[in-house]
This record gives sequence, structure tokens and C-alpha cells, in this order.
Amino acid sequence: MQEVKAIKALVPLLKLYPWVIPLVIILGILSSLFEGLGISLFIPFLQSLAPTESQGGASNLLVNFLNQIFINIPQNRRLVIIPLCILGFVLLKNCLSYLSTLLSHWLYWHIGQRLLCKVFQQLLSVSYSFLDSHPSGKLLNTIDVETWRTCDAIFLLVNIAINLCTVFVFVILLMLTSWQLSLLVAVALVLISLSIQQVTRAVKKLGRESVQANDNLANRVMEGFYGMREIRAFCHESYELQRFEQATIHARSVAMKLAKLYVITGPLSEVLAVALLVCILIIALQYKSNIPTLLTFIFMLYRLQPVVRRLDTDRVNFMGLSGSVEDVMSFVEKSNKPYIHSGQIQFQKLQQGITFESVNFRYNASERPTLQDISLFIPRGKTTAIVGPSGAGKSTLIGLICRFYEAMEGEIYVDKFPLKELNLSSWRNRIAIVSQDIYIFHTTVGENIAYGRLNATKSEIIAAAKKANAHEFISKLPEGYDTIVGDRGIRLSGGQRQRIALARAIVREPEILILDEATNALDSFSENLIQEALNSFSQNRTVIVIAHRLSTIEQADQIIVLQEGRVVEQGNLQYLLKLNGLFAKLYHLQSGSAQV
Repeated sequence: MQEVKAIKALVPLLKLYPWVIPLVIILGILSSLFEGLGISLFIPFLQSLAPTESQGGASNLLVNFLNQIFINIPQNRRLVIIPLCILGFVLLKNCLSYLSTLLSHWLYWHIGQRLLCKVFQQLLSVSYSFLDSHPSGKLLNTIDVETWRTCDAIFLLVNIAINLCTVFVFVILLMLTSWQLSLLVAVALVLISLSIQQVTRAVKKLGRESVQANDNLANRVMEGFYGMREIRAFCHESYELQRFEQATIHARSVAMKLAKLYVITGPLSEVLAVALLVCILIIALQYKSNIPTLLTFIFMLYRLQPVVRRLDTDRVNFMGLSGSVEDVMSFVEKSNKPYIHSGQIQFQKLQQGITFESVNFRYNASERPTLQDISLFIPRGKTTAIVGPSGAGKSTLIGLICRFYEAMEGEIYVDKFPLKELNLSSWRNRIAIVSQDIYIFHTTVGENIAYGRLNATKSEIIAAAKKANAHEFISKLPEGYDTIVGDRGIRLSGGQRQRIALARAIVREPEILILDEATNALDSFSENLIQEALNSFSQNRTVIVIAHRLSTIEQADQIIVLQEGRVVEQGNLQYLLKLNGLFAKLYHLQSGSAQV
């Protein structure tokens, strides 16, 4: 059954606080017991009001037990003592019920926080190859929506446990009050539950559809937000609005179908339960049952009826959330996902360089290799440029060096050690990347620069900004280094964002500097400023440059030319121009020379 599968998936989360569920169950049993005993006291109370009825009331265990408690108490005092006992039981019941409910909410928020962190940790640790194959909108929906729906499922599971305890206690008390009527009630309640189950059979399927609809809606939101410039530039507002409306209509349709099934359980359960009460009353009156016992039985059954209704409703809601549970627990499952595992060797300093030996890589098993039989050497303290047409595999090469991805065949060495055997943090801590598609955080300029090294002092931040030719424009901002730059640095120009990214790399004091088309999208003035800063900062560092503008890599110590995932040429500028191969053609095309 789908709900059993969902419960099994939630067990690891419940084990985070293993004492909570037993305590909730104990509180639930005690709360229900005190309520049931309070209701049961109506039997001796009603018999005290009509003593002639008491003669026929001592026909079962519960009635005998209650009569024995008050047998030595005068009748007039019983009429005071019994109501006080009933009040006391009700107070105890509600105190325990309050504690149980409070504990349920405590569990909800604590597990919710732990689960949310676990999902985000998975997002940070899983390989890029997994993230590349899943839409960002789906991942956002899993974190922002389905995680909390999974917590709702846990809350419902706790409520189901409490309600089951209540049903258990009340069934025992009903059996002690009248086992004949209790058997009839048990059969009727099973039939009611089966009827509701038949009516709500589509809930599990709709729950999965709801997750998919929310994923699609989140994708539309993400694409609309991050693609806003393109949408407006191409005048596609109406087209995107139509696609968004279709996604919202589908999500609304699924939600309404689920709501119809959720809502119907309450009224249906109540109607059937009231019909059961009427039938019991008719049957009991026909057989002339003891009136105090009968009234107490009916009142106890009446109190049980909303519990059964909540139990059915919670079960249906839990089934509807099983799709969310499946989505979230599948995401945090580690056994079926690729990870970049850290090695044991602490990286200290680059001695010779980075070597690729017959490296192959593909993003998807069904696609052609992105890199094929790559063999090259990147020497320490030199500038190595990687060029080639779009799609040649340049950025993929950088991804392998940073271990965002793992080589599928071949080996990458750092000096004499395989890259995969190096401690991941110690390796990445010696690398800084400045790319064309940089990310500026929605915080201050100073904190954006300090992201390169979180313990950087204010003076180190300013020094890094000066080296990046960024200090002058930062000083003119309304609050200087404390200016909030907006989402993705929207308040800054492209050149300013690039210089902040460069300052972030400089404050990191890296041994290896990677420039991934860092100046391609800039105007000549901004490019010159950044190039000037780079030339100064790159001294005695290992620099790896990817550039489409070949004029920016003329001073490189070596140039590696990629085409369709293969190394086709290697050498310095003069050698490659004399070779008159792919690089020479690209160079002459960009320089405007007639020589091709």
C-alpha cells in the first residue's frame, strides 16, 4: 500500500527524536482514558438520580466496578462528588491533550527544520551532473513546497497515532459498557471506513499529480524570473503569461480534485456515524436496555464519532501527501545519486602542474562524449589559455579541474597525486574562479568580496578592491562597501559586477586562478580595467584562461586549442600562427586579417 510505503520512508525522520512518538502515544492513551472514565461516571450519576434504575444496571463489569466505588457514599453526596470527579477527569484529559498537541507541533517544526537542512545539504553535496539533469524549478519546489508537505505528513501521522489511541481506549470502554452493542458498532465503523476508502481511491494518484503540477508551476516561475530580459526584449509577455496561466490552471485543477476528496470525508463520515447512532438507539430501546447505561454508551459513541471522522480525514490527507513524501525522500536518498567524494591527501602547494592523461567525459550516457582522450599539461606559475569554438569542451575542462564533475575515463594528476585522492576542500580552497556568468549575492559590496575568504578583514577587502580597480566606483556608491547591491547585483553594471568578482578572487589569495571568459561580455573600457588588474595579480600564479577574444590571451605561455572535445593544437602564439591550423583561422578572423 502507498501509505505503508510512505510511513516506512518517514521512519528515519521519526528516529531523529525516538522518544517523541512513544510519549505522544502514552499521552494520547491517558487523555482518552480520562475522558472515557469521565463519561462512564454518568452511569452511576444517572442511577443516583433514578435509584430504581440501578437494580437493572449491575449487569456488566464496568457498571459493577463504578457502583462499587460509590456504594458506601450516600446518594445525596454522590450527586456532588460524581460531577466533581467528571470535571476532574475532563481537566486532566484536556491538560494531557494540550501537552500532546504541543509535542506534536514541536516535532513538526524540529523535524521540518532538520529535513529542510538535509534537503539543502543534499543540494550542496550532490554532483553537478545530477543538478544539470533536473530542472531548477523542480528542485526549488522540492525544497520550498514538498519538504513542508512532507512535514505535514509527519504531523498527520502523529495525529493518526493519537486518534488510534483514543479509538482503542473508547472501544475497550464501550465493550465494558455493552459488548453486544460494541460488536455492532465495530462492524459498522469498519463498513464506514471501507466506504470512505472507496470514495477516496483516487487520492494517491492525485497526490503524485499535484507534485508534478507544482514542479511545472515552479519551473514557469523560475524561467519567468531569470528570463525576464529576454521575455521583454522579444515581446513574449503574452506568451509567457499564457504558459503560466496554463500551469496555474492545471495546478488548481489537481488541487480542487484533491480538495473534493478531502472535504467529502468529514460530511460522509458524520452522516454515516449519526445513522449508526440512530440505529443503535432504536435497537437498544426495542430490547429495553438500562437507560443510564444506554445513554452513557451513546454519549461515549458520540464522543468517539468525531475522532473516527478525524482519523478517516487524516488518513485520506496522508495518502494525498504520499507523493510529496516520495519526492522528498527520493531526493535525499544517497544510494542512487552521483557524488564527488573527497580524498584523504591534504593539498599544500602546486609543485609541477596539472596533468590530464587520456581523459574522457560525457554529461549523459546517451550523448556523445564532451571530452575525448584529453592529454595535456598545465605548468605551475604559467598562464595557460584554452580556446576553441563554442561547444568544444572548454568549460567542461575547467569543471573537471575544480572537480565539479568526475572524469569517466583516464586520470587527472596534481603533481604526482591523482586529483580524486586530494582532500576536496584543501584543493578548492587554493582555486579562485572569475567567470562571465558570475553570481553577486543580495547583500553588501563588502560581503560579496569577502565571500572569497569569509574571515577577510575590512582592510583586506579594500586592498583587494583596489587591486581589482573596483575601489573607486565602490567609494562613490551611496553607502560605499555597505551598499546593498540587489538580487544578482542588479544595481551594478556588468563591468562593476565583474570587478567585484575579481576582488572576491583576489582576497582569496589563490594559487590557481581560473578565468572563464571573464571579459567577453564587457565593453573595451571595462575590459581594459580588468585586464590591467589581472596582469598585476597573475604574477607568479598558475592561471588558466578561457577566452573567445583571442587578443586577451596573446601573452599566454601556452595555448591549448580544443575542437569537438579533442585537443587539436598546442603551443605558444607564434607557433600556432605558423602552424596555420584552427587557431590561426580563428585569430585571423577576429583580427580582421585576410589570411585564413
